[in-house]
Amino acid sequence: MTAQRVCALSELEQDAAIRVEVDGVAMAVVLDSSGEVHAIGDVCTHGDISLAEGFVDGDTLECWAHGSAFSLITGKPLNLPAYEPVPVFEVVIDGDDVLIDPAVKKAVA
Repeated sequence: MTAQRVCALSELEQDAAIRVEVDGVAMAVVLDSSGEVHAIGDVCTHGDISLAEGFVDGDTLECWAHGSAFSLITGKPLNLPAYEPVPVFEVVIDGDDVLIDPAVKKAVA
């Protein structure tokens, strides 16, 4: 599988998330306050809630329903009630295109 265009970089708003789907994999794509683009699994591991509808704060994305915040860098939950991480995907910026391959998960420590 190869990276696919999910949106234009110019379509992303700073400190906000959008939901995209690539080959059946739902992702939340975020442009953080430092200008970095992140892609994490869009489904909160505590409940079947879209994280893209949540709140971006620095390098975290908070689920609007129950308040679990997930690291945009590692996918790990930073507080309860979620305790399972979400996947984090490699993002490639090519000009104004944001490209993601859902088969390539970002290596996290």
